[in-house]
Amino acid sequence: MRAAICDDRAEDAAFVGKLLTEWSGTRGQEVRWEVFPSAESFLFRYAEDKVFDLLVLDIEMGGMDGVSLAREVRRESEAVQIVFLTGYSDYIAEGYDVAALHYLMKPVDREKLFSVLDRAAEKLRQNERCLNLELSGEMVRVPLYEIRYLDVHQNYVTVHAKADYTVKRSLGDFERELDERFYRVGRGMILNLRQIRRVTRTEVRLADGTALPLPRGAYEPLNRAIIART
Repeated sequence: MRAAICDDRAEDAAFVGKLLTEWSGTRGQEVRWEVFPSAESFLFRYAEDKVFDLLVLDIEMGGMDGVSLAREVRRESEAVQIVFLTGYSDYIAEGYDVAALHYLMKPVDREKLFSVLDRAAEKLRQNERCLNLELSGEMVRVPLYEIRYLDVHQNYVTVHAKADYTVKRSLGDFERELDERFYRVGRGMILNLRQIRRVTRTEVRLADGTALPLPRGAYEPLNRAIIART
């Protein structure tokens, strides 16, 4: 796991780095981490090499704040796990916009951080899974985390990811291949629950702004699935 710690307080960043090293030893998982004293210094590095799996971001920094930094990163990657550090609970709602894994209040508690790191490692393992699609005589591997939704038209299913892929298969076939991140809505659609940003009784809005109609009676079961699985 490659981790970036972005905090303008050197002592706080060093403490988080120490805990990352401790977690690595107890879990038997290699972690390499770097410290960045500002959002701008991280973005300069990130523009050259997008190698990071985990970002631990202080929210209140001079210059660009942690939430704005996270928005920049999300334009490039949905796979990076983001953890916010803050001394104030006022910012928590803003994390939904960037699909933050968790908020941790300062001073950082060791056991709480370890629990969050366990979740991050599991999500990163899940992100390695792919859907294999046969298209025009070639095999295309689509990472599951990139898939926003699937919908069916007659005998064809379209997988909507960074690109759209249409294959002649049943939606049920795909449902059996996907994991708990995905939820079937009615007869014609499967949603990636982690891509959902807003649900009303008539539509679902995804992280990229896509609005999808919600079948009658699907609102409450979908909300329960979001709470249970994400």
